[in-house]
Amino acid sequence: MLKTTLLEAVQAGAGVLKKYFNGSFKISHKEGINNLVTEADHAAEKIIIDTILKNHPNHFILGEESGERQTDSDYKWIIDPIDGTVNFAHGIPLCCVSIALEKKGEIILGAVYNPLINELFFAEKGKGATLNNHHIHVSNQTSVLKSCLVTGFPYTYLDSSNGPLQVFERLIRLGIPVRRLGSAAIDLCWVAAGRFDGFYEHKLEAWDSAAGYLIVEEAGGRVTDFTGDSFSPYQPHVLATNGKIHEELRSFVNNTR
Repeated sequence: MLKTTLLEAVQAGAGVLKKYFNGSFKISHKEGINNLVTEADHAAEKIIIDTILKNHPNHFILGEESGERQTDSDYKWIIDPIDGTVNFAHGIPLCCVSIALEKKGEIILGAVYNPLINELFFAEKGKGATLNNHHIHVSNQTSVLKSCLVTGFPYTYLDSSNGPLQVFERLIRLGIPVRRLGSAAIDLCWVAAGRFDGFYEHKLEAWDSAAGYLIVEEAGGRVTDFTGDSFSPYQPHVLATNGKIHEELRSFVNNTR
């Protein structure tokens, strides 16, 4: 029932994304330049939440746009109605719906769906990860210098040393290809599918990373924070790799190499 609800909800949100894509919609701004939210984000989140609550009216909800609907349930749904909103607003088809389900603090289900290129990633704890119902696995690359990486940059920069630009410069000066797609959820899923060998980002929210985290791990990869500790979507730093380059990439990110 939980898996059915998740897939129904992610399909419903994706239907809204497709309806508005390349259309006319209102845009407003959150903190930071170009940190957009559109009426499509709000409409998608509403139909996702309505779908979940129809089946599980007492479950906890955490949505990017609507915030928390707190209950004493063991289950929490973590929702990003459109991850990659800037891409969406500019007609770039690298955006998606991302939904995770947490039980007693552990992510047990995750789905990321980009209907514009028809890619539905799904994972269930202990059962592997799939893309359009076909099992996926991370890459076998063993060297950061031979890897293809992906990252993202926050809308508001923290005044701290070794920030996103410094890490990015360090890697690209070595000739390592580092891409920026504009959707952390897609970045994580593409690591899971073996398209990228690793992903790092300095400042993400739970709705950005919760579903993709499970998908990477169930595809055989590894996800931690920058210290190498167990990953939590409620802290900002994400390092996700195929596992084989994890410690080496972590040393590059932390400038300890």
